[in-house]
Amino acid sequence: MQALITALLWVSAIGCGLIAGLYFAFSTFIMTALDRIGHAQGAAAMNSINSTILGSLFMPLFFGTTIASAVLAVLALFRWSEPGAAAMLAGGLIYVVGMFICTVVYNVPLNNELARAGTGSAEVWTRYLKDWTFWNHVRTIASKAAMVSFIAAIAVRGGAQGVPT
Repeated sequence: MQALITALLWVSAIGCGLIAGLYFAFSTFIMTALDRIGHAQGAAAMNSINSTILGSLFMPLFFGTTIASAVLAVLALFRWSEPGAAAMLAGGLIYVVGMFICTVVYNVPLNNELARAGTGSAEVWTRYLKDWTFWNHVRTIASKAAMVSFIAAIAVRGGAQGVPT
């Protein structure tokens, strides 16, 4: 069980880091670049990104990291006396709530609204850009915080201890 937990911690930390990096790119320059090309072109590009990402390798990473993080949170409750349990619980909850639930409740509905509006509505694009980017900042911070929590749990547990070679 120790080897499984350690492996899940590594998978989750790396997955959170990859997702945090992608979200960071969107928050810091991609959305700004899309806005600079005008609402019709920006909306068209974002709609293309949103439809393309659904069939990409991002989706297994997105769902796999979410499942691993949730499992770690549950395992932490059952292994509360073990080193790193609090960091595992924190990482799992931060990621599932701050990234996954935020995505489902805020970003996906905004994506769906943008897709329905097409490229003709400057008003929808302006609202989308502001709201989507705000919630993406939340996802970025949550993903990064979860990654740090999982790395802290790895460190407290002894790094690669328990991982078969």
